[in-house]
Amino acid sequence: MHGLHPVVAALANPARRLKRLLLTEDAEAAIAAQLPKPWRIAPERVERAHVASFLPEDSVHQGAALLAEPLPDLPLERALEHGHGPVLVLDQVTDPRNVGAILRSAAAFGAAALVMQDRHAPPETGTLARAASGALEIVPVVREVNLARALDYLKKAGLWVVGLAGDAPVTLAQAGLGGRRVALVLGAEGEGMRRLTREHCDELARLPIAPEMESLNVSAAAAVALYELARG
Repeated sequence: MHGLHPVVAALANPARRLKRLLLTEDAEAAIAAQLPKPWRIAPERVERAHVASFLPEDSVHQGAALLAEPLPDLPLERALEHGHGPVLVLDQVTDPRNVGAILRSAAAFGAAALVMQDRHAPPETGTLARAASGALEIVPVVREVNLARALDYLKKAGLWVVGLAGDAPVTLAQAGLGGRRVALVLGAEGEGMRRLTREHCDELARLPIAPEMESLNVSAAAAVALYELARG
């Protein structure tokens, strides 16, 4: 992972296994200002060009790169105990930048967890962590083989499963979700939720956007929906 926010968050997360930390002089000073030493891993002082040589060409690394193990898989039942906020469920959202941005909004609005498929979902990468801006260390990510089964489990756990769909009869604000703990389901851009996923929702709701626009980017839709749930 790369960038100051993801690296600081990973260093501060005791569940994250750290392997190698590359920092420029400026990056080391910036991180130390946010997270005083000693750290759990000794940094290697390098030049910016050396950091860039380990990363994709367009990476904005700010002089910081960290090699670390992916976080341990977390069962859904344990993730629900992480907090009392909503749970986000992604149905075949594959762009790591979108998933990272959704994680960032999830952390900002107090979501308890993010559920994705084991397949048809991006792995934990530096690109995803960079887009999440530290939220990857805050919001538990659960990967499920069978999303429909996961939705059934969430229902049994007392959550009201709401699928976000542009053709839904009511808006999210009109759905009367006050006092309910919600599992919010978002589908891939363009295709939306798959049929089986829609059928496993308790209710479908939409965001009230101007008719000139067909839809929002999935990460933008997640942010707006989470704000609406927090506001209610």
